[in-house]
Amino acid sequence: MTDATFADFISSGVALVDFWAEWCGPCHMIAPAIESLAREYAGRVKVGKLNVDENPRTPMQFQIRGIPTLIIFRNGQPVDRIVGVQSLPALRQRLDAVLAGVR
Repeated sequence: MTDATFADFISSGVALVDFWAEWCGPCHMIAPAIESLAREYAGRVKVGKLNVDENPRTPMQFQIRGIPTLIIFRNGQPVDRIVGVQSLPALRQRLDAVLAGVR
Protein backbone atom coordinates (compact mmCIF):
# COMPACT_ATOMS: atom_id res chain seq x y z
CA MET A 1 0.00 0.00 0.00
CA THR A 2 1.16 3.55 -0.69
CA ASP A 3 0.02 7.07 0.14
CA ALA A 4 -1.62 7.11 -3.31
CA THR A 5 -3.64 3.90 -2.76
CA PHE A 6 -4.42 4.35 0.93
CA ALA A 7 -7.75 6.22 0.65
CA ASP A 8 -9.17 3.65 -1.76
CA PHE A 9 -8.00 0.77 0.44
CA ILE A 10 -9.85 2.03 3.55
CA SER A 11 -12.88 3.53 1.77
CA SER A 12 -15.36 0.70 2.29
CA GLY A 13 -15.87 -2.07 4.80
CA VAL A 14 -13.43 -2.84 7.61
CA ALA A 15 -9.71 -2.41 7.02
CA LEU A 16 -6.71 -2.96 9.29
CA VAL A 17 -3.61 -0.94 8.38
CA ASP A 18 -0.21 -1.75 9.87
CA PHE A 19 2.05 1.32 9.90
CA TRP A 20 5.61 -0.05 9.97
CA ALA A 21 9.24 0.46 8.89
CA GLU A 22 11.99 -1.90 7.78
CA TRP A 23 14.31 -0.84 10.64
CA CYS A 24 11.65 -1.37 13.34
CA GLY A 25 12.29 -4.54 15.37
CA PRO A 26 8.86 -4.62 17.04
CA CYS A 27 7.26 -4.24 13.59
CA HIS A 28 8.94 -7.47 12.51
CA MET A 29 7.81 -9.14 15.76
CA ILE A 30 4.13 -8.39 15.06
CA ALA A 31 4.31 -9.21 11.32
CA PRO A 32 3.41 -12.93 11.71
CA ALA A 33 0.28 -11.97 13.69
CA ILE A 34 -0.74 -9.49 10.97
CA GLU A 35 -0.25 -12.17 8.30
CA SER A 36 -2.34 -14.59 10.36
CA LEU A 37 -5.15 -12.03 10.70
CA ALA A 38 -5.12 -11.44 6.94
CA ARG A 39 -5.73 -15.16 6.39
CA GLU A 40 -8.27 -15.62 9.21
CA TYR A 41 -10.37 -12.57 8.33
CA ALA A 42 -10.13 -12.84 4.53
CA GLY A 43 -13.38 -11.66 2.98
CA ARG A 44 -14.38 -9.75 6.14
CA VAL A 45 -11.40 -7.46 6.83
CA LYS A 46 -8.89 -5.98 4.40
CA VAL A 47 -5.40 -6.10 5.90
CA GLY A 48 -2.61 -3.91 4.56
CA LYS A 49 0.80 -2.58 5.48
CA LEU A 50 2.10 0.95 4.91
CA ASN A 51 5.84 1.64 5.16
CA VAL A 52 6.10 4.98 6.98
CA ASP A 53 9.53 5.81 5.54
CA GLU A 54 8.45 5.33 1.93
CA ASN A 55 5.00 6.90 2.43
CA PRO A 56 5.24 9.79 4.93
CA ARG A 57 2.02 11.66 4.06
CA THR A 58 -0.49 9.18 5.49
CA PRO A 59 1.32 8.66 8.83
CA MET A 60 1.42 12.46 9.26
CA GLN A 61 -2.31 12.68 8.49
CA PHE A 62 -3.11 10.14 11.21
CA GLN A 63 -0.49 11.49 13.65
CA ILE A 64 1.50 8.26 13.86
CA ARG A 65 4.08 8.92 16.59
CA GLY A 66 5.42 5.41 17.15
CA ILE A 67 5.46 2.14 15.29
CA PRO A 68 4.11 -0.38 14.98
CA THR A 69 0.75 1.34 14.99
CA LEU A 70 -2.33 -0.47 13.73
CA ILE A 71 -5.46 1.46 12.84
CA ILE A 72 -8.77 -0.24 12.16
CA PHE A 73 -11.04 1.66 9.76
CA ARG A 74 -14.73 1.24 9.02
CA ASN A 75 -15.91 2.83 5.77
CA GLY A 76 -12.91 5.17 5.72
CA GLN A 77 -13.14 6.30 9.34
CA PRO A 78 -10.69 5.23 12.07
CA VAL A 79 -12.50 3.30 14.80
CA ASP A 80 -9.61 1.78 16.78
CA ARG A 81 -5.88 2.37 17.19
CA ILE A 82 -3.37 -0.11 18.60
CA VAL A 83 0.17 1.07 19.37
CA GLY A 84 2.98 -1.38 20.02
CA VAL A 85 3.22 -5.14 19.89
CA GLN A 86 0.07 -7.01 20.87
CA SER A 87 -0.68 -10.72 21.01
CA LEU A 88 -2.68 -12.39 18.25
CA PRO A 89 -5.63 -13.07 20.64
CA ALA A 90 -5.67 -9.39 21.67
CA LEU A 91 -5.70 -8.29 18.03
CA ARG A 92 -8.50 -10.74 17.24
CA GLN A 93 -10.53 -9.33 20.13
CA ARG A 94 -10.17 -5.77 18.81
CA LEU A 95 -11.12 -6.79 15.27
CA ASP A 96 -14.08 -8.84 16.49
CA ALA A 97 -15.34 -5.84 18.47
CA VAL A 98 -15.22 -3.65 15.35
CA LEU A 99 -16.94 -6.31 13.24
CA ALA A 100 -19.66 -6.65 15.90
CA GLY A 101 -20.18 -2.87 15.87
CA VAL A 102 -19.02 -2.44 19.47
CA ARG A 103 -16.20 -0.07 18.45
